[in-house]
Amino acid sequence: MAFYNKVGTILKQNISAGSASNGQSSILNAIRCMSTKLFVGGLSYGTDDQSLRDAFCSFGDVVDAKVITDRDTGRSRGFGFVNFSSDDSASSALSAMDGQQLNGRNIRVGFAQERAPRSSFGNGGGYGGGLGNSGAGNDGF
Repeated sequence: MAFYNKVGTILKQNISAGSASNGQSSILNAIRCMSTKLFVGGLSYGTDDQSLRDAFCSFGDVVDAKVITDRDTGRSRGFGFVNFSSDDSASSALSAMDGQQLNGRNIRVGFAQERAPRSSFGNGGGYGGGLGNSGAGNDGF
C-alpha cells in the first residue's frame, strides 16, 4: 500500500509540473480512485478511533481508523482517517458516508491527500517569523 501512495505522489508531482490538460486530469482521477485512505472531517469531539472504525466497517475491511488528537490536550481535533484494504471499499464508503450524520454531526469524507513536506527554513515556523513591534522603521513609537 505504501508503494501505491508513493507512486501516486510521484505521478501527481510529474503531472503538476507540466501544463494542465484533459489527459492529465483523467490521470489524477485514476490516481484518486486507487486510494484506500479516506479523510473524515467534521467529527464530533466524542468520536474515538473505535466508533470511527465501527461507522465505516460495513463498507469493507478497515485496516486502520484514527481520530487525530491535539498533542497537548489529548482532545479530538475534529477529523480523522480511515484506511481500507481495497479501493472499492474506500470508494463505496466515500459515496455513502459523505454528508451523513455521525454522533450528531454531518461529516465530510474525501480521499486523503499526502501532506506536503514541511521545511524548517524560510517560514519562521510560527515563532519570530516577522519583525513584530520591534520599533524598526517607526521612529521608536
